[in-house]
Amino acid sequence: MSKKIVLIYTTFPSKRIASQVAYQLLSKKLVGCCNMFLGESFYLWKGKIEKTKETVMILKTQKSKFLKVKKEIKKLHPYSIPCIIKIQVDCENEYFQWLKKEIG
Repeated sequence: MSKKIVLIYTTFPSKRIASQVAYQLLSKKLVGCCNMFLGESFYLWKGKIEKTKETVMILKTQKSKFLKVKKEIKKLHPYSIPCIIKIQVDCENEYFQWLKKEIG
């Protein structure tokens, strides 16, 4: 049987800032896991094409915690308009039970 969890996709200007946010979210038990990847982003900003290095973070949490996680990311994020995308997924029961045990 599969269970619903939420993945949150977000980006940060540096690994240092992303790590600080990850530790805050984990210590507050808002998320159970944070995966980070270094990458390049191309995007439109004020009518121009921009390119920058960013740290991509994928957070795993329960659906009921999404709004609290979003609020915390916005509070800690240096961007004026941070990317915070919620993705609902199904996962295996064992993983769901682990996540539920760790973050309540």
